Amino acid sequence: MQKEWYVVNTYSGHENKVKEKLLMRASSMGMEDYIFRVVVPEQTVVEQKDGVTKEKVKKMFPGYILVEMIMTDEAWFIVRNTPGVTGFIGSSGKGAKPFPLTPQEVDKILGSMGMSRLEIGNEINEGDKVKVSTGPFSGMFGTVKSFDVESSMLEVAIDLFGQETIVEIPLAEIEKVS
Repeated sequence: MQKEWYVVNTYSGHENKVKEKLLMRASSMGMEDYIFRVVVPEQTVVEQKDGVTKEKVKKMFPGYILVEMIMTDEAWFIVRNTPGVTGFIGSSGKGAKPFPLTPQEVDKILGSMGMSRLEIGNEINEGDKVKVSTGPFSGMFGTVKSFDVESSMLEVAIDLFGQETIVEIPLAEIEKVS
């Protein structure tokens, strides 16, 4: 089984509390190998009111969080029974497991937050073959030469007009090729 992203419904306004509780429960129950990341989709919005410019963090999907996990009975039970969780999206109920988000959906949501579903060092390593999904080099294939974990930037060698060229690309614009 592989890890995938799922949408979890929470009480509106309790997304960050649910995130903390879920990560705490996963840790205390030894489920870190099944429940990996919990993300509250947010964007920074600049608002101007009474001549004053303010930056505000707004939730993209109030009442929802994203959970990266391997869907096992135990992991499903832990997420489903976390205080503040009302259920999974994409499940018919009655104990049915939910459907995960597609990689394209996850890339779009996380990309708008400056994040990626791939993790440098775990899923992307030096020497890996990758495809550029967006930007000026969209559709081109290359090899990872180096990466900077803090800035989430990769140096990728791509074939540009018959010559290998090193370009710096954000992790959010990369897809791993098997």
